Amino acid sequence: MLRIARHSPTTRRTPRRLLAATAALLSLSFTGTAFPRPVAAATEPTGDPVPVTSAGPRVPTGVTAGVAVFDRQTGTFTELLDAAATFRSASVVKLLIALDFLWDRSPDTIPAVDRTRLDVMLRSSQDAAANHYWSAHGGPAIVERMVTRLGLADTAPPPAGYEGYWGHTAMSARDTVKAYRHVLESAPAPVRDFVMERLRQSTRCASDSFDQHFGIAAAFDRPWAVKQGWSGRYAKGNCGSAGSTAAGGIDAPARASAGAGGAGVDLSRPALHTTGTVGAGDRSIVAVFTLHQDGTSYGKAYTDLGRLTRSLHVPGGTAPRGEWYGTWGQDVAVRKEPVVGGDPLTRLPAGVEVLVGCQKKGQLVSVPPYANDWWAYLPQYGGYVTNVYISHPDNRLPDVPLCTGQK
Repeated sequence: MLRIARHSPTTRRTPRRLLAATAALLSLSFTGTAFPRPVAAATEPTGDPVPVTSAGPRVPTGVTAGVAVFDRQTGTFTELLDAAATFRSASVVKLLIALDFLWDRSPDTIPAVDRTRLDVMLRSSQDAAANHYWSAHGGPAIVERMVTRLGLADTAPPPAGYEGYWGHTAMSARDTVKAYRHVLESAPAPVRDFVMERLRQSTRCASDSFDQHFGIAAAFDRPWAVKQGWSGRYAKGNCGSAGSTAAGGIDAPARASAGAGGAGVDLSRPALHTTGTVGAGDRSIVAVFTLHQDGTSYGKAYTDLGRLTRSLHVPGGTAPRGEWYGTWGQDVAVRKEPVVGGDPLTRLPAGVEVLVGCQKKGQLVSVPPYANDWWAYLPQYGGYVTNVYISHPDNRLPDVPLCTGQK
């Protein structure tokens, strides 16, 4: 199907090959290299929020996954898929690092500097804070202590030669569920409240400028709490008003020659993990670990993990209203109002799928050979993107309502 391009009151269709020849001219609303625009219909219906149900995890092609969903209300797992398989943890291990430090300490009595470090490590996944605790408290010994304390079956320190890389700690989905159950059901109340409050306040932009509101944070309405993980040779972080030149996957980079770790943990393929709780009273604990094919972009990994997470049966979880659409372009700006100008609220990972809540007319945006004055409101970002960058052949998206009220 061909994209309708509107350059004047006369509407005409433009062959897609023209885009490939002219997209490099693009300079409005994003920086960097333009990408061919795929055409993809919405994948989720619009309507009242509905409980999330599942016929089993649906793992996208090319993705390796380990999944566990535990319903705390019934005391049963509702999803298990290779739940004992081990993955390099990336930043998920920061949960264990925090619990180790707080094991015999109260958050109410620790020095202010430690409260600040733990805060940014849990909310914004700051690597510098994890480096501090890893160095100061024994590195691999942290993992060994937590394995014993929590009775973890699959978790192991980084393999030989990678002792300094906390992100190479091996973890499984079922062990991650056990760690969250400890926080919620066994840890002293001050520790439980301190940790969970910060995971509920997860920032969209992580400290390394990666958008970390994927997986659980995108698949379900609040309340949720998340600790995410990412590691790999992604192009760069791009979250925030100005984008970023941060290197991708710096949570504990593998050496160029790294393959399988000492415990059979893959240290090379791009990793993206979403873990946390969903629903009132933290009803469900969700752990989804994924590896992606070499060369996978952050946006594609983000999208594939999102589709997998949305396929799960998560008691207490509610699907957000809206339609899921693909996007194209790099560093596409999300703006407070449907106009170009000023600092954007943030920028989208290249090619990521987004939830569109409604749409309205705004400033005409011309990206030869396209022109469009419709803008899509993204409720999970709190702003608009021009429909030029939405992967659909029509200027106005079908089955997406008009924005009303203050939007």
